[in-house]
Amino acid sequence: MEEPGVIRKLDQVVVNRIAAGEIIQRPANALKEMIENSLDANATSIQITVKGGGLRSLQIQDNGTGIRREDLAIVCERFTTSKLQSFEDLASISTYGFRGEALASISHVAHLTIVTKTKSQQCAYRACYEDGRLKGDIKPIAGNQGTQITVDELFYNVPMRKQALKTPNEEFQRISDVVSKYAVHNPGACFVLKKYGETATIRTPGRSTVPNNIGLVYGATIGKALVPVVLKDEVLQLTVDGYVTNVNFSQKKPIFLMFINHRAVDCGALKKTIDGIYSVYLAKGSSPFVYISLELNPNNVDVNVHPTKHEVHFLHEEEIVERIKSAVERVLLGGNAARKYTQALLPGAPDPVLDSTKMNETASEADKQPRLDYKYVRTSHSEQKLEKFYGMTQTVVKRELQDEQKPTEVSAPKLTQPSPSRKKKTVKETRLTSVLNLRKRVEADCDERLRKILGELTYVGTIDREQSLIQYDTNMFLTATQPLAAELFYQLLVFNFGNFERLTLSEPLELRRLALLGLADPECGHTEEDGPVEELADRIVEILVEKATLLKEYFNLSIRPDGYLEGLPVLLDNYIPSVVFLPMYILRLATEVEWDEEEECFRTFCRETATFFSRIALTKPDNEYRWEVEHVIYPAVRNYLIPPKTFAQNACLLPIANLPDLYRVFERC
Repeated sequence: MEEPGVIRKLDQVVVNRIAAGEIIQRPANALKEMIENSLDANATSIQITVKGGGLRSLQIQDNGTGIRREDLAIVCERFTTSKLQSFEDLASISTYGFRGEALASISHVAHLTIVTKTKSQQCAYRACYEDGRLKGDIKPIAGNQGTQITVDELFYNVPMRKQALKTPNEEFQRISDVVSKYAVHNPGACFVLKKYGETATIRTPGRSTVPNNIGLVYGATIGKALVPVVLKDEVLQLTVDGYVTNVNFSQKKPIFLMFINHRAVDCGALKKTIDGIYSVYLAKGSSPFVYISLELNPNNVDVNVHPTKHEVHFLHEEEIVERIKSAVERVLLGGNAARKYTQALLPGAPDPVLDSTKMNETASEADKQPRLDYKYVRTSHSEQKLEKFYGMTQTVVKRELQDEQKPTEVSAPKLTQPSPSRKKKTVKETRLTSVLNLRKRVEADCDERLRKILGELTYVGTIDREQSLIQYDTNMFLTATQPLAAELFYQLLVFNFGNFERLTLSEPLELRRLALLGLADPECGHTEEDGPVEELADRIVEILVEKATLLKEYFNLSIRPDGYLEGLPVLLDNYIPSVVFLPMYILRLATEVEWDEEEECFRTFCRETATFFSRIALTKPDNEYRWEVEHVIYPAVRNYLIPPKTFAQNACLLPIANLPDLYRVFERC
C-alpha cells in the first residue's frame, strides 16, 4: 500500500497569492476595490487610466483624504484597515472596505506604487510594494492632496491566471462596467475613464444627478425613458431610490444595477422578479434598464459573505422583493397609457391598456386608428436631412448618408494627422492646481438644462456657414456652430491637458513671416503708434521661442529654436484646423496670452487656441465643411461639451419650433 503524503505548512508567499486570487480575480476586481477606497476617502474626483485591459497598467487618482506618511509602511500588509476595529463593528459597517485585504492582495500579484498626500502634510510621498511589503524607501515628492495608485503587470507571477483572462478589449469592457455603476450611484463625484493615449470613454461631472449620469454613461435614449421608483417602509426599515425604463423602451442586453447600502451587489431573486414584470410589456428577447438602490438597517445586512463583497445576505428578503415588485408595477402601469403610439408600429399587437370591452377588437380595426406621426422623435442623423432639399449632387448626398466615410483630402490645410499605427504617448495625469481649477470652473458653470439638450441632440442639417439645425425630443433648435466649437475646443484643451498628439506641417513655417502676415491683417488693429511691424514681428518670435518648451510639453505645439513652427496639437480626431488663420493665431499667442501667471496663462492660451481651431467657415469646400460639421463637430459636442450658462443668453442655442405644433399648422393648410 502507498504511504500517505506528508502534510506540510504552505509557504506564506503561496498562501498570500492563493488568498489574493479570491479577491483579485481580474483587473475589474482590482479597480472596484480601489474605487471603493477612493470613495471611502471622500474623493470627489476619480480618474482611471488603463493600459492593455488593465493587465499592463491600471492607475486610479483621487482627491480624497490621502494616506498618512506613518501608515505607508504597513498599508499593503494583510488585515490592516482604518475602517474596522472589532468583529462587532461589522453590524454597523458604513464603509465599502473593512477586511484590509484589497491592497495587500494586489501587491501579491502585481507591482504596486502609491503616491499620496494628506491635507496636513507638506508634501506627497511615494512608496512601492511587493508581496505586501514596502520595497525601498518612502520618498517625498511634489503632489496634490489625494492618492494615486498604479498597478503594473497584474498577474505577472501568476501566469495561468493571466492566460485565462479575456482579450484586453474585453477586460477593458469589464472595467468600464464597474466604473459605469459607481459613476451612476455616486453623482456627487466626477469620474473619468480612459485608455492610455486616448480620449475619455466615460466622463461624468461632479455635483450631478443619478438620471443625468445614467444618460451620460448608458446613452441618451435610456436617459429619456427613465421613470423613478421611490419606496419607504418603516416596518422593514427599507428605503428604495431607483430608476427603471418605461414600457416604451427595450434593448437586447439587460442592464441591472443594484446597490445595497451603497455597495454594488447581485440579487438574483429581485432581478428575476423585475424581469417577470417586464415580460408582460416587452417583446420576447427584449430587456429594460434597471437601477435600484436599497438602504437597509446595517444590523439586517451581512456583508461578510465572500472576499469580493459582491454578495450580501439580508433579513426579510422575500418581503423586501415583494415590496419593490409592487413599486415597479405601479410606475410602469402609470406610464403605460403612452404605449398606444408605439403599438401602431406592430400590426396585430394588442393594446395592453384597453379595457375588457375592447379586447375583442381585431388587429385590423386597431390599425385603422390615425397615426399621430408628429409625436415621434427623430433619433438618427441617417434619416432625411435638410440637404435633401438643397438640390445637392448625388455624390454629396451619398457621402452624407455614409457616417463612417471621410471627406476627400484637400490641398489647402498642409497639416497631417498622426498615423493610427504610431505608438501613442503615455497619458500624463496633471496635478497642476491651476489646470484643476480651470476644470472645476468649467464644471461649476454648467447649465444642466442645456447639457441635457446637447447631450441628446440629433443632428438635422447645416443651414449655412454659421448655423445648423438640431433636434432634441420634439423641439428644433437653431445653433451657432462657431461658438459651440470654440467652447468645445477650449474644454478639450483643459481636460486633455498634457496629452495631445501632433498635427505635423508638411513644411515648417517661419514664425516671423506669419507674424508679419498677422500684423498686416486689418483684424489685428495695428497702427503706426504701435511701432514698426518688423520690430513687433521680431518680438513676437522672441516670445514664442522663449515659451517653446512649455508649449511643447503641455500642448505639443512644436516651435523650433530657429523660429519655425513645425506642428500643432490634435484636439479632435478627423479634424484639421485651417492654416488660413495661422498668422492671426501666432500674433495673438504673443500678445493676448498672459504668460506671467500660471493659471491665467493656461486659460488664455486655451481660449486663443480654441478660437483658432473653431474658425472652420469660408476656408474649406462646401461638401467638406458639411461633412466635418455633421460627423466631427456635433458628435463631439454631444459627447464632450459641458455648456456654460452664457449659452442660455447669447442665442447660441435658439428654439425655433415644436414639432407637434408645427404639424398642426400643416394639418390646417
